[in-house]
Amino acid sequence: MERNELKKRVCEAIDARRDTIVSIGEDIRLHPELGYKEVRTAAIVSEHLGRLGVPHETGLAITGVKGVLDGCSPGPTIAYMGELDSIVVPEHPDADPVTGAAHACGHNAQIANLLGVAYGLVEGAVMPDLAGRVALMAVPAEEYVEVGYRLALKEQGIIEFLGGKPELVRLGAFDDVDMAMLTHQASRETGKLSVGGPTNGCVVKLITYIGRASHAGGAPHRGVNALKAATLALQAIDMLRETFQDDDHIRVHPIITHGGDLVNVIPADVRLETYVRGASVDAIVEAASKVDRCLRAGAMALGATVRIRTLPGYLPRKPATALAKLYRANAIDLVRADGWWDSAFGAGSTDMGDISHIMPAIEAQAAGFSGTGHGADYLPSDPEVAYIIPAKAAAMTLVDLLAEGAGSAREMLVASTPEMTRGEYLAFMRSLDADETWKAE
Repeated sequence: MERNELKKRVCEAIDARRDTIVSIGEDIRLHPELGYKEVRTAAIVSEHLGRLGVPHETGLAITGVKGVLDGCSPGPTIAYMGELDSIVVPEHPDADPVTGAAHACGHNAQIANLLGVAYGLVEGAVMPDLAGRVALMAVPAEEYVEVGYRLALKEQGIIEFLGGKPELVRLGAFDDVDMAMLTHQASRETGKLSVGGPTNGCVVKLITYIGRASHAGGAPHRGVNALKAATLALQAIDMLRETFQDDDHIRVHPIITHGGDLVNVIPADVRLETYVRGASVDAIVEAASKVDRCLRAGAMALGATVRIRTLPGYLPRKPATALAKLYRANAIDLVRADGWWDSAFGAGSTDMGDISHIMPAIEAQAAGFSGTGHGADYLPSDPEVAYIIPAKAAAMTLVDLLAEGAGSAREMLVASTPEMTRGEYLAFMRSLDADETWKAE
């Protein structure tokens, strides 16, 4: 069957399931779950894949789900993904009253998009005309939050990586995948679809200053003030700004998570947490080294001890140009040229960056939300743009990739050279994991 007819069929199938797809997105929005805890959301994915007769695995990296649709002949495997988790925004109107979790980043729409694609491909009956396979993947824990909880899982040997996609790479869930796509939602006044540009990557640092307690009024000279050591380190980090090059897009944004115990006791246990972000692996490594110097300097000046726990975060996102071009053509067919916007560099981080280092990958962008991302006012404003159109654009792109013997996908794969193999990626991520204790003499 001609590919335009196949695209028409998947879009008609998605339209026929419009109410179902929207209800999925809205249901998940009202029941947010945090990373590696997305039990209910994962069950929704499994339920709908089961209704469609899609063979699938559950429990990948605790809550991940992976279904596979086979084409008529061997060929590349293209993953289309959706993220299961939410973030913590207690003041959000939809926030869970116990956990503070809220879908203030649009991942609820991602799962609606994922299942919309599934309905389009299956009920549009197009897989018998496509080569290769489509992997439908619901992935956990994209948001790098609740670090303490995830570290506990790591220490128990349940996970190794705190982010969901790195953990799925470790587990081999991407071993049979050749190319990957995902759609992330955005708040926009103009435009409906885009492809996300490059982004920062990051490492994560958990810092503990250990001093010596003493009476803050009667004997401060007998103590070692861990809070002052931390404060000095924070000032030093701020003074690094002029050492960073603009093109590296360095961001260091620490917080104090524990500043002492009692106001009349010299603080002896003070804790910080920060990301160190940058536009390249080299820039991240260099900036992280500078931050470590500042952290040690604070301890040195006050005679304290500092423990620096560095955790691998995410790699910078590197969009696959040819795949982005193909997606853009389908997007413009749906929303016209004035519905497309060109995405700029993103200073945030996502584990889609990790996937983009080991295979061609894009993270499409869809509007349909209003408010500030990660803010209390972030809410769906246009269900059609948030839930339906992205599913159509993704399904159409999958058809283009796998139609006519998967010629387009094969051509892209021949022309692409991944930044890292799976083994190189895992080795590099593990090299970032460090635990250093420095004590002033």
